[in-house]
Amino acid sequence: MRKKNDALWKGVMEVIFDDLLRFIFPDADQLVDMERGFDFLDKELNEMYPEPGKESEIKFVDKLVKVHRPDGREECFLVHIEVQGYPDKTFAERMFRYYCRIYNRDQAPLTALAIFTGQNGKKMPNCYTYNFLGTSLMYKYNTCRITDYTDETLMASNNPFALVVLAAKMALQTKKVPEKALMDQSLLITKMLCEKGIFSKKKIAAVLTFLRNYVVFEDPEINSNFKQEFDQITGKTDTMDIFEQVAEMRADEVRTEEREKVVKNLLTNTDHSPEEVALLVDVPLSMVEKIKERLNQQ
Repeated sequence: MRKKNDALWKGVMEVIFDDLLRFIFPDADQLVDMERGFDFLDKELNEMYPEPGKESEIKFVDKLVKVHRPDGREECFLVHIEVQGYPDKTFAERMFRYYCRIYNRDQAPLTALAIFTGQNGKKMPNCYTYNFLGTSLMYKYNTCRITDYTDETLMASNNPFALVVLAAKMALQTKKVPEKALMDQSLLITKMLCEKGIFSKKKIAAVLTFLRNYVVFEDPEINSNFKQEFDQITGKTDTMDIFEQVAEMRADEVRTEEREKVVKNLLTNTDHSPEEVALLVDVPLSMVEKIKERLNQQ
């Protein structure tokens, strides 16, 4: 079950990463160029812990993401995310070790976030401290404890990541709340997500996939009823496997990178205007203008 939940967290974070940033950082759109997309450096992160070339026996939900600054600047910074669902006395030290290894390798600005998804999230630390013979340090990171948010606040939000947090909260209640009541709440969230009409189909599918698979009912009859009503609300064909979503998203990123290369080549080696380049490559004019601005700054 833990591996399945890990995959769900990783998948949904990649699809709605911009919304995650907005949920944690209110001024995210002033700090990040959302239109340029994000580079997910999971392979590089896995190589850093516990040691390069060695595979850890314990799997963690971790992400290392490169994001771009706005206004056409080439500068970027890194976002390190850990999703932790159970108590771990070594967690804060692990966050610090990641910071050291990431900084030693990239020497780029870095912000870190710990998402605590368990009942004991309030007991999990938000910093790592070290003291020995007059030498001391403190490494503090951002935290998101899902139990800190009320259901009403999350349901009222227009941020899809809020519904991911709500689904994770509901999963903690499976042994405390009657499963029929929990099923009704899950279906209400499903209906609300489909009716809001403000999210892209890809984001809706990602959140629905997370909700459908993260909240599991022990009663086979309730579990069957939930899936049937869920499929009726969503039309069933509107959802896709979370791994398919990520694969599709990465394919889109590759196509975007290829088009950017063509745009750069045309701007550098031809006399075509930005408007003509946009028509030739079939990309937005704003994209061509941003690339041209970056080329002029080099």
